[in-house]
Amino acid sequence: MRRIDRLPFVFAVVLYVVAWLLGFPIRAQSAPLGDVECTLIVDAAGGETLYREGTCDQRVSPASTFKVPLALIGYDAGILSDEHTPSWEYKAEFNAPKRDRKTVDPTIWERDSVIWFSREITRRLGSKQFAGYVSKLEYGNTDVSGTPGKNDGLTHSWVNSSLEISPVEQVDFLRKLLARKLPVSNKAHAMTGAIIPTFRAGDWTVQGKTGTTGLGDADKRSLGWFVGWAQKDARKIVFARLVIDTERSDTPKGPKTRAMFLKELPNLVR
Repeated sequence: MRRIDRLPFVFAVVLYVVAWLLGFPIRAQSAPLGDVECTLIVDAAGGETLYREGTCDQRVSPASTFKVPLALIGYDAGILSDEHTPSWEYKAEFNAPKRDRKTVDPTIWERDSVIWFSREITRRLGSKQFAGYVSKLEYGNTDVSGTPGKNDGLTHSWVNSSLEISPVEQVDFLRKLLARKLPVSNKAHAMTGAIIPTFRAGDWTVQGKTGTTGLGDADKRSLGWFVGWAQKDARKIVFARLVIDTERSDTPKGPKTRAMFLKELPNLVR
C-alpha cells in the first residue's frame, strides 16, 4: 500500500527531471496553486529574522505596494517635489473608480492608493527611464514588460502582470530604503518616508503600504499585501505580510491584511 501511495510523488519527480533535461523553464521555490500566507519580520538595522511563518520566498505581483519604489523613482526623477506637490486634477480619460475621481497629491496618492496617479508618473518617465529605474533598484524580478502582446508595461506591469516580488525581497528592499542605500537621492529617500501612511499597533508606530489584486480569470484567488516598517522606542523592524486565498470579503484584501497584521504585531515581536 505504501508503494502505491508513493507513485504520485515519484511520477512528479520524473516529470520535473524530464522538464529540466528538455530545458523547459522551472520556477524555483514556488508554492502549489493553493492558499499562500507569509509573515516576515526582521530587524531593520542588523537584518536578523525576528519572526517568519509561511511561504515567504514565492514571487507574486506587488500590486499597490509598488507605490513605495515608485515614490522613490518619482522624487528622484523630479516628477514629485514634496508631500503635496504636484497636485493633479482627475481627468475622465483616466477611467478611475468613483472614489478616485478627485484631485490627488503624493500624500493622498499613497493614502488612498490611487492608481491613475501612479500611471501619470510612469507616463512622464517613459518606458526606457521607467525600466532603467526598476532595474537599478533591483526590485523583485525587475520585469516591467507587461502583458505579452499588449505593450502595457508602462501602466500595468505591477498589477497582476510581469513584475513580481517575494516577501523576502520586499523586506530586503525596505531595509535598504530605511538605510538610504538605494541608488536614488537623499531627498527621494526622505520624501518617500514622509508620505507612506502611518498607523498604530500597541506601542508600535507603523508605516506601510497595502496591495490588493486578483490573480486572473482562471485563478479564483486574490492577494493582499501589507509591507513597511515599525518603531517602538529605539527598536525598528521591517515587515511583509502576504495572504493569497479564495476568501471573498466586503473589505479589499490589502486593508484586511493590514488590519490583521496591526492587531497581531504586539504579540509577534516583544
